[in-house]
Amino acid sequence: MNNDAVLDASTGWLILALFSIAWIWLGWWLGRRAEGLEGFMLAGRKVGLALGTATAMATWVTSNTTMAAPQLAFQMGIWGMVGYSLGSIGLMLFAPLAKRIRILMPNGFTSGEFIRLRYGKTAWRVFLGISLFYAFGWLVSLGMAGGVLINALTGIDYHVGMSVILAVCVTYTLLGGLRAVIGTDFIQALLILTGIVIIAVLAINNVGVDRMHSAVLEERPELLNLLFPAAIMFLFNNLLFGIGEIFHSNVWWSRAFAFREGVGFRAYMIAGLFWTPVPIVAGFVALTAPALNLNVPAADMVGPMVAAELLGVGGAVLVFIVVFSALASSLDSLLAATSDLVLTDIYKGHIRPQATEEQLAKAARWVVLILGIATWLLCWPRLTTLAELLYLTGAFVASTIWPVAAGLYWRRVNPAGATLAMLLGTAVGLTSYFVVGFYVAALVSAAISMALVLLTTWLAPREFEWATLNVQEARS
Repeated sequence: MNNDAVLDASTGWLILALFSIAWIWLGWWLGRRAEGLEGFMLAGRKVGLALGTATAMATWVTSNTTMAAPQLAFQMGIWGMVGYSLGSIGLMLFAPLAKRIRILMPNGFTSGEFIRLRYGKTAWRVFLGISLFYAFGWLVSLGMAGGVLINALTGIDYHVGMSVILAVCVTYTLLGGLRAVIGTDFIQALLILTGIVIIAVLAINNVGVDRMHSAVLEERPELLNLLFPAAIMFLFNNLLFGIGEIFHSNVWWSRAFAFREGVGFRAYMIAGLFWTPVPIVAGFVALTAPALNLNVPAADMVGPMVAAELLGVGGAVLVFIVVFSALASSLDSLLAATSDLVLTDIYKGHIRPQATEEQLAKAARWVVLILGIATWLLCWPRLTTLAELLYLTGAFVASTIWPVAAGLYWRRVNPAGATLAMLLGTAVGLTSYFVVGFYVAALVSAAISMALVLLTTWLAPREFEWATLNVQEARS
């Protein structure tokens, strides 16, 4: 129990109950008309611009944005929050890829399916390993964030809060599939943006920029140092990490398949532009901690603690609503997209190739439930901070940037080279994570992967026919 919590447990339970009922009902209502496998997995491929932009933005404004951005600002200062904002570049760069994906694979379902058709089964299995490791890393970080948030603000035990949030997201994703996910994301995006702006404005009014600057300069001067070496490395590392996260993840590919034709480019570009200031605003709040003389027991708790200290009960409730919305908007998206990957590429691709659409539609919900239970089990022992867990996956995802991007645009990419790029990029990136630090893993991984893709394509190019990707039966 957290005895320093601003809200009492009864208030926390009331908010949890109200939001849980609201999201579950809304998920059921939005998804009640989802029909068949495409209806559950891809919302019938009919998502328009407004919902498309909202779901892209809300999904990317995760608990890692609202909680890890303050943590990184608290640890690395100005470059911490600015570096995190470069995650928007990944969304904007994916905009032309989303358009290309929709053209090349109008009947596609997953990113794994693209890798299989483009590079073959060996690359496909390597890619699936990377994707699933990343997906579980992100799912666990989201579940952890829910437990940390609720404990910091209400004193409710970490394990209880984490369990409730996971149960809510799993329930409404089961009820409505991607239609429920995208519909709830629209409302969650509005709540997140409104709440973050209110918190930042009140922080400035209550503390003042001069007081914040003086306290940081006296107690943590390195946070204002624009030549802070680790922070500069983090800046570039996070840029590549964000690109790798988006380029490979089925969360973003599934939306490219679900959007109406012509929507993907505009939706991702607008979402990226709108998302850019969010980590800066969220991270800025953490710089008030020295001025408030807060004793922060864990760096990833600094955001909720500062807001609660500054704004009292009302601020704590606002933070609760914002981060709960951010958690739900990402957890549901990741559950839906990862279940698609497991269902299509593992269950049908490896276990039951002859499964019918009706059988797959039934299995889809079981996959969501199993993923939710597995995430809950992995979240139970809180072994590390959110940022450390998240950036461990950077070595994996950054290795996929070049195989994915080159595979979508270059006919002559060598499949063996793409496979080797993912394997060696991941291995060397992981080594740098443990030997140097979390802030270089994605940077090193992307560099190794790029060199191998370019070198093998130059030395041993392989021709590829784009029409191979536009065959619905290729999935069989």
